[in-house]
Formats: sequence, structure tokens, C-alpha cells
Amino acid sequence: MPTRAFKPKYVILPALAVGLSVSVAVVANRPFAASAFAQDAPQAAQMSPAETPAATTATAAEERPDPAADLARKRDETRAELEALSKTIELSSDRVADLQKSIADLDKNNSSVRQALIDSATRRKSLEKQILVSEKKLADLGVKEDAVRRSLHERRGLLAEVLGALQRMGRNPPPALLVTPDDALASVRSAILLGAVVPGIRKETDKLVADLANLSSLQAASAAEKSAFTATMTNSIEEERRMDLLLAENEKLSRSSAAELDAEKKRSEDLASKATSLEGLVASMETEIASVRDAAAAARQAEENRKLLTDEQRAHARALAESGVPDKNRIAPAYPFGELKAKLELPVAGDVLRQFGDADGTGHEAMGMTLATNPETVVTAPADGLVVYAGAFRSYGQMIILDAGDGYHLVLSGMETISTRQGKFVFAGEPLAAMGAKRVASATALALETNRPTLYIEFRKDGKPVDSRPWWTAKDTGKARNDS
Repeated sequence: MPTRAFKPKYVILPALAVGLSVSVAVVANRPFAASAFAQDAPQAAQMSPAETPAATTATAAEERPDPAADLARKRDETRAELEALSKTIELSSDRVADLQKSIADLDKNNSSVRQALIDSATRRKSLEKQILVSEKKLADLGVKEDAVRRSLHERRGLLAEVLGALQRMGRNPPPALLVTPDDALASVRSAILLGAVVPGIRKETDKLVADLANLSSLQAASAAEKSAFTATMTNSIEEERRMDLLLAENEKLSRSSAAELDAEKKRSEDLASKATSLEGLVASMETEIASVRDAAAAARQAEENRKLLTDEQRAHARALAESGVPDKNRIAPAYPFGELKAKLELPVAGDVLRQFGDADGTGHEAMGMTLATNPETVVTAPADGLVVYAGAFRSYGQMIILDAGDGYHLVLSGMETISTRQGKFVFAGEPLAAMGAKRVASATALALETNRPTLYIEFRKDGKPVDSRPWWTAKDTGKARNDS
């Protein structure tokens, strides 16, 4: 009786693709993956050798924009989007009524209204700084999100192949550990093939999962930042409305009549048209405009009286001022300007574009610093000072000149609206003006790579421009790109 050959019922084979089950499950649970790449699968299958994923990736890498230019573009897009969003925000009628009531309940005297104005300006500048921070965060998040999307787009052919392979493996799982002898040869071949392709597929699958997770987190962070921006902008609009009401109340308390103010304004415009330099303008204002002349004389007398104090009296006065609020009825600076180095706050919340001594774009050195701001940003007095001039002057545009004492004058220009007047003594932090919607064309704004509103600041000592950097607090001395 012939002996029959023994035929095993099962053959044990290695399962080389078991590890893919986790990756298949992860990607299968991400609807974004299928929708983003399923449409690219047919094109990927029909690619010519020149259109392979590697060639596509190389071409895309060559065409990838410069990171700095990409960030500048995204910041412009983000700024435009946020400006459009801010225009849709309105205060409720109840909130407006509350604001009006708070102003009506305010003690109606000059010092209390001015202190309320300073407090309002401080809050508003803080909110504007938060808005700038949100802008930058959203722009940076947008750039990162674009980079992830670009990476996914550049690898769409390869990722379509990976997804197709994973889907096929899901429909037709790899050979089981135990197979019938009839399938042994096919199983061995499949195992060898899988052993060659599994590492590559797993690597690309892991990249895809990581990119999708990163994209999801970036989108969530952007949504949260936009929500925070909306809340900040609402508070800023509320503070702006409060300031408008306070400015109107402050104007009512002015001791000068409307006729006197109009006459002085016309006289100032006439003197400004004849002046050929800032020195000439300041000299004519301090000698021919009554309010400026009288206020300057009073301020100089107060300075002289301070110089007559003994060292002990001067030290006591300084300690008293630093431990509390300086005299609200002062008509001269609370501190000598030379002693205020590293203590002044910038007049606006913004980015420094140009510093004293930088090239100004016309072949000369800048005599002051230039800051880019957001539209309608409030401009405050950097220090106590007498408003020597407030109005338009030659190529400077709308300009304010403050006499800060000790022979120093502070020049601010580039604003759209001015809310102070010449002859008035203002306190540090008091609102003086507001920026416009876009950059004002002026000599000081030439060659600036931005369309944002720009404020020009110039310090002058005895008629000569000096570097203002020593006076600003350390946190205000940074410098941003021109395209920021």
C-alpha cells in the first residue's frame, strides 16, 4: 500500500504587517484625510515619471516663498481681517447708557476730569498693546498653518498612494498567521512584499497623522485667539467712547472762550505758514501767541522757584512726588526732564520702524524715531509739558510741540486729529491726539515699507535734535521690521 505524503493542515508564517493596524485605524478615523486626498488619488495614479511626488516636491520647494515675505504677507492679511471684524463690533445701548452715567456722576472739576482722561488713556493703550499682540500671534499661527497645508499639498501624490494602500489593506487584510498549504506560496510572496513596503508606508502614515494633529491644534489656537481679540476690541471701543465723553467734558471746563480760541488758531496758522524751521515756529509761538507766552512764563517761573529750593527741600519734594500723585494743578513739569531717563512711556502702542540716526530713505539720517500703529490709536503726552503748537506744519503734517522744560521740546507728528490746544499745560499720559486709518503722507514717513499709520517723535535740546532712546523704558526700546 503506497504511503501517502503527509500534508500539513496549517503553515505558520510571520505577520510582517501587524504593526500597521494602529496607523490604519488612526488615519481611518480622520475624515479630513479622506476628503483632502481622495480627489488626488486618480491623478497620482496617472502621473508620468516627471510628475512623480519627488519631482513635484522638488519643484514646490524651489517655488516656496521667502519666510520673511510670507510672514509679512500673512500679517497684512490678518490685519485686514481683524480690521473688518472690528467694524462689526458695536456697544449695546445699555453699555453706552452706563458710560454716559459714569461721566455724568464724575466730579466736575478740571483735575478730576483730567485724571479720568489719563486713566482712560492708560487703559486704552494697554488694550491696543493686547490687540497688537493678538495680531502677531494670529499671523504667526497663520504662517504655521499655511506651512502644514503646503507640506500636505506638496506630498499629495505620495499621501494618496499611502492612503490607497492602507484602504486596500483594510479591505484585504494581510495573510493570517495560520494559512492552508494551498495559500502558502502566495502568503510567502505577500509577506516578502509587505516586509519591503511596510516601513515606508508606516513612516509616511506617521507623518500624515502628525501633520493633521498639528493642523488641528493650530486651527484651535487661532479660533481661541480670535475670540480673545473680539473681547479686547469690544473693551477698546468702550474705552474710546468713554474718552470721547471725557474730552467733551474737559472742553467745557476750558477757561478760554470759543472766540479767543478761534483767533489764536488763525494767528498760529499764519505764523506756521511763515516759519521755515521748527526753531522759528517755537520762537514765534512763545512770543506772539498770548496763551503760549503766558503759560511759558508761568512754567519758567515755577522752574526758577524750584531751583531756589535747598537740597533738602528738593529731595523732600521729589520723594513726595514719587510716593504719590504729583500736584494735579501743576503748571510746570513735576520732574526735571533730564531726570526722567528710562522712565517715559511711548506715546502710542506700536512697533518701532526707524530710530534716531537710521537712514531715512532720502540719503540722510533720521532726526527722530518712527512707530507704526493700528488705526485710530490714541496718542498721549510722553511727559508733562506746555503745548507750544498744535496743528499742521509744512511736510510734518498734523504736529504737536511740547515744551518739557530744561530746554527740551518734544515733537509729535503724523496724527489725523488733535484733541489738545496750544497754551495748555498737559500731564504725562494725557491724551493729545488720535492716529488715522492709514499712513499720512509726510517727509518723515518717506521710504517706509508700511501702509499703517506712523507716528514721528523727535526730541530737541536747545533747538538741536537728540536721540530719545535714553528716555524710554526698557520695554519700549525694541525695534521691529519695516514690514511688520
